[in-house]
Amino acid sequence: MKQIKNTIRRLRFIYNEMSQQELAERAGCSRQTIIAIEKNRHTPSLLLAFRIASVFSVALEKVFQYIDEVKNTEV
Repeated sequence: MKQIKNTIRRLRFIYNEMSQQELAERAGCSRQTIIAIEKNRHTPSLLLAFRIASVFSVALEKVFQYIDEVKNTEV
């Protein structure tokens, strides 16, 4: 099984304990969307993924990782 994992929650706390609401406003989406992405219940569009990475000033790969659970490796 392949899955996209993320480090949004960790990054929010590294960046001055940013709230989900603040991240949502800065990324141009709803707080509910951020909650769903953090819990791996929703995969963001490519545009939203780049906007989230931009909020944290990091590369996309620092926020989202594509995991092949069968092989147990990052792709």
